[in-house]
Amino acid sequence: MVNPTFQVKKRDGFTVGLSHTLEEEVVQMENTKHYAYFPGCTLKNKALDLDNYARASAEALGFTLDEIPEWQCCGGEYPLAKDEIATKLSSVRALSDAQKEGKDLVTLCSACYNVIKQVNNDMQTDEDIALRVNNYLAHDGIEYHGETKVVHFLEILRDEIGWDNVKKAVKNPFTGKKIGAYYGCLLLRPGKVLQFDDPENPQIIEDFIKAIGGTPVLYAQRNECCGAYTALEDGSIPQKRTQAILGNAADMGADFLVTSCPLCRYNLLKNRGDSPLDVIYFTELLAQALGVKEAANA
Repeated sequence: MVNPTFQVKKRDGFTVGLSHTLEEEVVQMENTKHYAYFPGCTLKNKALDLDNYARASAEALGFTLDEIPEWQCCGGEYPLAKDEIATKLSSVRALSDAQKEGKDLVTLCSACYNVIKQVNNDMQTDEDIALRVNNYLAHDGIEYHGETKVVHFLEILRDEIGWDNVKKAVKNPFTGKKIGAYYGCLLLRPGKVLQFDDPENPQIIEDFIKAIGGTPVLYAQRNECCGAYTALEDGSIPQKRTQAILGNAADMGADFLVTSCPLCRYNLLKNRGDSPLDVIYFTELLAQALGVKEAANA
C-alpha cells in the first residue's frame, strides 16, 4: 500500500511510495535547521580548514550552513568611534540578508562574531547609529533594526544540539588527550553584549572538549589576549604573550590547544619559539571526532 504521506512522482509518470529508510531521510531533511552563514575573509584563504571542517561537522550533526551571498568583510575589529558608520555597513548587510531569509546568523571566526554581534547590538540599542546606517542603506532597500539573532558555531553545539547529543555522535573520541582551551579576548568581551560565556571563567570550550572525549586542562592564561593586534606597533608584545600562554598551558599538562580564532592561532604558532604545543581549530577536532575529517578534505 502506498503511504499517502510520502509519495514521489517518477519520470515515467507513475507515483510510488518511498521506502521506510528514504522516508526517514526525507523527514530528516525537512527537520534540518538552516543557518545563514557568514564565513568571513580569513576562512576563505588562510583558514580554509576552519570552514571546511565546520560544514562537514554541521551536516553530520543535523544542521546546515547556508553561506550568505555576496557578503563583505566585517572589518576585523569593532569600530569604537561613535561617528564611525561606514565600517559597520557590511555587517548590517549580512544581518539584513539573514533577516530576509528568516534565519539566525552564524559565524566561526572570533573576530567576525565579535564585530557582527556588537554592530547588531548598536542597531538594537542606539537610535542615532541605526538612523544613520539605515539612511546609508536605504538606496539598497534595506531597513534593519537588530532583528537577527547572531550565534557562534559553539553556541549551536551547546544550546541547540546539546553536548550529550554531540557526545553520542562521536566515533573517534580523544580519549587520554589533555586539551587546553584558548579563548582569547574576542569571544568573551564585552561580556554584556556578547553574552557568550562568563568572561572570567568560561566553560563552553571545556564542555566541547569533554563532549569529544578529551580531558580539558585549565590554565590561567586561557582567556587572556595573545597580543596579535599589537604586532605592528611592537612585535615583542605578542611574542611575550605567546610564551606566557603556551608556557602556562604546558606547565598544566596540555598536549595541545584548541581555538576558534584564526588570528590567535596564527599569532600563537608564529611566536611559539621552541614550545612543542600545537594550536588547532575546534572544527578540525570536531570533524575528526565525528569521523568526517577525511570527507571534508576530499
